[in-house]
Amino acid sequence: MNIKTIRLKKGKEESLLRRHPWVFSGAIASLPEGLEEGETVKVETSSGDTIGVGHFQIGSIAVRMLGFGSAALPEDFYGMRLRNAFRIRQTLGLIRPDNTCYRLIHGEGDFIPGLIVDIYGDTAVMQAHSPGIHFARHQIAAALTELPEAGIRNVYYKSETTLPYKAHLDPENEYLAGNYDGNIAIENGLQFNIDWMRGQKTGFFVDQRENRMLLQHYAKGRDVLNMFCYTGGFSVYAMRGGANRVDSVDSSAKAAALTDANIELNFPGDGRHHTYATDAFRFLSEMEKDSYDLIILDPPAFAKHRNALKNGLLGYRKLNSRAFDKIRSGGILFTFSCSQVVTKEMFRLAVFSAAAQSGRNVRILHQLTQPADHPIDISHPEGEYLKGLVLYVE
Repeated sequence: MNIKTIRLKKGKEESLLRRHPWVFSGAIASLPEGLEEGETVKVETSSGDTIGVGHFQIGSIAVRMLGFGSAALPEDFYGMRLRNAFRIRQTLGLIRPDNTCYRLIHGEGDFIPGLIVDIYGDTAVMQAHSPGIHFARHQIAAALTELPEAGIRNVYYKSETTLPYKAHLDPENEYLAGNYDGNIAIENGLQFNIDWMRGQKTGFFVDQRENRMLLQHYAKGRDVLNMFCYTGGFSVYAMRGGANRVDSVDSSAKAAALTDANIELNFPGDGRHHTYATDAFRFLSEMEKDSYDLIILDPPAFAKHRNALKNGLLGYRKLNSRAFDKIRSGGILFTFSCSQVVTKEMFRLAVFSAAAQSGRNVRILHQLTQPADHPIDISHPEGEYLKGLVLYVE
């Protein structure tokens, strides 16, 4: 099949020759006539040399590269990429009877820009972030169910809120293969109700799996406060770690109910846990000092775009400042940012400023990031989005 060609301006190929997977609109000299959003295109230098192929879309990122050095994709492109990604997750030891949830495809980090696939037991939840992936969704779903040893029977497509609104695609959340047949998945031996149909993202934040295990290590005998608890992942691990008590806070009553359900699923009738459906900042302001000696701050992204960066950083500073003011001496603070536009340095500065303002001695025990099933393409450092610090507060 002949595909249309996009030619770059002179000198604009340098990042692509280093295999950075994005072509920005300002680098393009001309677009072929009749090019439609989501089409697979060939990208050439100004002198006509082939760089590779990718999906075209309208916007600042005009092409997401799928392959380099060739003028076309292999016929089994998605199957090949999926099999490779699955082998890596096997190598990581993530696919076990006591761990049935993990990320299979992490966009650029698994060389399929625009695609996210999380696995929950025998269900794959798939999100498209580009029109090209949206148009390939049935092909990808078929490849998922054919993936050897993965045992995927159901594929749920959840892209109503993730595709660019300018594309006018009007996607529907739906099963592309199989159907709903239960929603309990296991992470490190703990059971979780996963609401992929109505919950945030794909239904669960699998990117905090290893950080939850670390929290469990510190939880024994402590009074734990889990802010922005969502489905209660950190709370469940704190309970298994032997916490004295665990309080979970989320502004969403639905999230609070799901947290309660996950606690009951793993620790039925255990009176150590309480949930509060209220605003996190208000809860921190109104609670008494020295109530907790382990606090988790895992808020939603305060800055989703660069124009929100300044206010986002102020939000991180304000949130951490309140935690430093209230945490017990000898307490441990787990604090995170999942804002992609907030760099590690920016986040550290916001937290360090809050620590300085508190006048307390604070030490870094751990510097955290996303787990290995959320890999970062070495040519695409923007893929490192999760930042975290574990701090000891005197």
